[in-house]
Amino acid sequence: MITKLAITDDHEMVLQGIASMLENTAQIKVVATYKNAKETLDNLTKDNPDVLLLDINLPDINGIDLSKQLLKKYPDLKIIALTNFEDTSFVKRMLKNGVHGYLLKNTDKIEIAQALKTVLSGDVFLQKDIQKKLFNQQAKQKTNDNGLQPKLTRREHDVLVAISEELTTNQISEKLFISPKTVETHRMNIMSKLGAKNSVGIIKIAIEKELL
Repeated sequence: MITKLAITDDHEMVLQGIASMLENTAQIKVVATYKNAKETLDNLTKDNPDVLLLDINLPDINGIDLSKQLLKKYPDLKIIALTNFEDTSFVKRMLKNGVHGYLLKNTDKIEIAQALKTVLSGDVFLQKDIQKKLFNQQAKQKTNDNGLQPKLTRREHDVLVAISEELTTNQISEKLFISPKTVETHRMNIMSKLGAKNSVGIIKIAIEKELL
């Protein structure tokens, strides 16, 4: 049985490189390549792939949000993230959205074929390096805090969500009807509870601890 594969990536070299690499691979046919989220959304029904290799970093909609949209519309579609990002926070967010696999762009033909076979059989595929990183992180978290989640108040969580939306202190103040000083107090409390040093650290740790 032929596996129909589509690829979404905004780099032409990546699209052509993977398509060329798989050109003579038995049982795999590249049926479409897309350069952005819009092309993917506009053409997926027509091209009807079994599996989509999806870049996380797209120019119009990021792959994390796009995967959520696609899987809602096409529940039978298998999506494998294709990226240069090795950060486990990205892996967790993609998997949380229902993505079926995670491949780095340094992958080869054999690994892509293995990933396709794995996701089509109903399992999740993660490259060995990614598996190792996730395992090490989970082991480290268990050692550090015995699995305890930081406890945020409802208002602290509201501020955390607003920070993740990249709102400024004044914008958060207006959105939540609290003073800028109160926003900063909540921000400091969140940083203290999460052990973060800045807003970027807040988001990264919050994602890792599944608070977002």
